[in-house]
Amino acid sequence: MSRPLLPLLTAALLGGPALAQTVPTQPAPVQPAPAQAAPAPALSAEQAAAQARTLAEEARRSYPPGSASIDQVLWKRAAAAAEEAARLAPTNAGALRLRAQIYTEVGFWRQAELAWNAYFQVAPAQPGSAEARQAAAAQYNLGYAAYTRNQPGEAARLFAACLELDAGNVDCATWAARTALEAGNYPQAQTLYARALALRPGDRTLGYFQTLAQKAGRYGPAATRAFSRAYAELDAGRKAQALAGFQEAARAAPNFAEAWREAGRLALDLGNAPAARAAYQGAAALPGATASDRYNLALAQEGEQYGLKAVQTFRSAYARYTAGDRAGAEAGFLDATRLNPDYAKAWAWLGRVRYEAKNFAGAAEAYGRAVQLDPADKSSAYFLRLAAQGK
Repeated sequence: MSRPLLPLLTAALLGGPALAQTVPTQPAPVQPAPAQAAPAPALSAEQAAAQARTLAEEARRSYPPGSASIDQVLWKRAAAAAEEAARLAPTNAGALRLRAQIYTEVGFWRQAELAWNAYFQVAPAQPGSAEARQAAAAQYNLGYAAYTRNQPGEAARLFAACLELDAGNVDCATWAARTALEAGNYPQAQTLYARALALRPGDRTLGYFQTLAQKAGRYGPAATRAFSRAYAELDAGRKAQALAGFQEAARAAPNFAEAWREAGRLALDLGNAPAARAAYQGAAALPGATASDRYNLALAQEGEQYGLKAVQTFRSAYARYTAGDRAGAEAGFLDATRLNPDYAKAWAWLGRVRYEAKNFAGAAEAYGRAVQLDPADKSSAYFLRLAAQGK
């Protein structure tokens, strides 16, 4: 009797899920859009200047002393903040000075020059003041850069501007004198060298160039300029270029003794015996030739034959011999024979120091080599016989 209930119960169970699917779902809540950040408030000129000072102090602490550069992040940010301060307060002397000081400290010389000019429009320059000296440093560095780019007129202008700002700047006086000398303005060069020497008494290089300025009229602008440029190359360590410059000066003015001598000294230093011989021949041919000129000419000539290193070693050994250092002399003469086994004079002197030390076997060996190389050397032949006999 209970069986008819089963289909009804089954239908109820099967219909349950279908009815459940008809229940409507609630929509997902909509998230509100994030609020836009408020723009940063604009800085005032005072705030921008304070930021520039803070960044500059941080840069000084962060980077090695003396390495300040506009390419360093903190210095770049400090300069940008100082620029903003100057933009916001274009007539504020403090902001303009801060910008100029930052560019000066990082060595951004063109920007430093422009910044100091803007500052001096508001606060006129007081020659010799701290600000004027810093501005003068920018003029000096721009002037030296112009000099190295072979722009003598621009260099002279910048060095003169430097001296107007800082009359005690010896570097500007020195290079103003150099540019005047190269331009053929010898009286001005002499005046400027005297000024530089008053600021740096006893400086040998300044004294040297002051004397050159006094004589320069004998040589002419082309030779004087070549000589001055060669000296600058030498100061920069570019010896080959310096030698070429001294040679050019000597060719332009064959009576230029110092050009010949500088070329000769540098050629010897570079181990260039032919160039040294040509230079000292030029110097030795002049009326004022010295014993040193003739000595160095002989050294260069002998160096062409046996090699400069061997000859210089021999002469150093001879100096030891005359000073009484016989052991040092023997070692030096032996080194000279090793540098050039065909150097007869070195063998002869090696024989001599050994003979005097009663090292007859060693003396006979050395004298024998000397006679073999130079059969006309009668002195070596004589002592060879004595050494062979142990006398």
